[in-house]
Amino acid sequence: MSKHGKKHLEAMKLVDRTQTYAPQEAIGLAKQVSYTKFDESLEIHLRMGVDPRHADQQVRGVALLPNGLGKTVRVLVFTQGEAEKNALDAGADYVGADELVKKIEDGWLDFDVAIATPDVMPKIGKLGKILGRRGLMPNPKSGTVVQTNDLPRVISDARKGRVEFKLDKSAVIHTVIGKTSFDDEKLIGNMAAVIDAVVKAKPSGAKGQYIRSASLSSSMGPGIRLDLTQTLALSSS
Repeated sequence: MSKHGKKHLEAMKLVDRTQTYAPQEAIGLAKQVSYTKFDESLEIHLRMGVDPRHADQQVRGVALLPNGLGKTVRVLVFTQGEAEKNALDAGADYVGADELVKKIEDGWLDFDVAIATPDVMPKIGKLGKILGRRGLMPNPKSGTVVQTNDLPRVISDARKGRVEFKLDKSAVIHTVIGKTSFDDEKLIGNMAAVIDAVVKAKPSGAKGQYIRSASLSSSMGPGIRLDLTQTLALSSS
């Protein structure tokens, strides 16, 4: 069993594990206990009241963060023909089909978001094992397989702060809401967008309490339990 470092243990002393914190208070505390020299990401973790073993209880979707992610997002678009120009004009960093497939098969992965038009999906199916495990495989359910005329909107969304969320095997959703350097209000706005998107993604098979608990942490910092009532109140749903 691995042991936490001295700085992490010192940070943990500042967090009352028996208490739940209002979102604003939790954000301030997460910044306070962030002990690294780099600008850490802030992550929200939601324990869901669904069973990931059942198809009708899967939770996945996309949240558009109004205040971005605090980093430059590199966008790749798998497409061909006239759509290539549309993607480039819309601001995609990398555009193509066969040549990009070959490049990725050879080990290149210098991009953050992959989008595809339906006509090239048969070409990129073989990349499932490579891109899937990194959460980069285009998928209609996550809104990354789109018609040509939707490319400008989806590319723009990806650049602004588009985050995908998905239930893991332990029925928890983990996603980023920004950086510790962000103003508190921007982080609250991004947290609200995530909560709203997760609430709207409630599956048909969900019974009982949908979101059971929530916590916040920086990339390397300790978890901070959120007051669930106040956190859910951020949702507009």
